Amino acid sequence: MSHSRTITVTARGDRELVITRRFNAPRQMVFDAHTRPELIKRWMTGPENWTLPVCEIDLRAGGKGRYVWHNTENGADMGMTATYREIDAPHRIVHEEMFDEDWTGGGTEIITTFEDDGETTRMEMVIRCKSKEARDNILKSPMSDGMEQGYARLDRQLAERRAA
Repeated sequence: MSHSRTITVTARGDRELVITRRFNAPRQMVFDAHTRPELIKRWMTGPENWTLPVCEIDLRAGGKGRYVWHNTENGADMGMTATYREIDAPHRIVHEEMFDEDWTGGGTEIITTFEDDGETTRMEMVIRCKSKEARDNILKSPMSDGMEQGYARLDRQLAERRAA
């Protein structure tokens, strides 16, 4: 069975985006790749010329996360703080995100689920924005391109881990 390994981004209602992606790896492995800083730093760097030098995660309800991306070309940094609301490993994560330079219009709530689908894992991420305008701004941004570049890196890492 062939499954697409590119993200699908769909607008839902006035304030939500639904992002889906399949990974050719067991759910626990995909969950770990999304929650362990030493793994995240290897793939969640976004577009070319970006790195993720800061990735701190206190993975528990009420815990905080801190991410800082760095552009190696122009020296710019982009920081984001997460607050975890619910952790149901390896099934579901609910958290809120707020970027230091709030380009999302007041932060977002993100519900990420990991579904075991035979030999693959289906990830669904629902991004709830504060307004339709904020949702539309995210849709216009290059976010999905950067996410897919990161997920392609994650695909390679998952394949390496499965082969080890």
